[in-house]
Amino acid sequence: MDFRWMLAEMLRREGYTVETAENGDEGVKLMEEEKYDLVITDIIMPEKEGLETIMDISTHKPDTKIIAISGGGRSSAGSYLKTAEYFGALRSFQKPFDKDEFLEAVRDLVHA
Repeated sequence: MDFRWMLAEMLRREGYTVETAENGDEGVKLMEEEKYDLVITDIIMPEKEGLETIMDISTHKPDTKIIAISGGGRSSAGSYLKTAEYFGALRSFQKPFDKDEFLEAVRDLVHA
């Protein structure tokens, strides 16, 4: 089971409609076809990584709310997440994160 699937299932159980994308390119293409209340993106992904995805979304769909998540990579997760917020993520979470805090952030952003 991968993290994306677990996160999607958690959100579905909370009553949210969820679509997933395997990478940033796929996610941006989905956004060309639909309007989304919230995008949750990992930073380290194949194809188009999360920081580039956040920049694209912030440029082309500036009203879209974004949550960035990261477990780190070559740099610490904290440095990636600070950069994500600079590029337009409204909230960020380092893996592993507290489920209740994460769901509270989702609720706050979706209902803001």
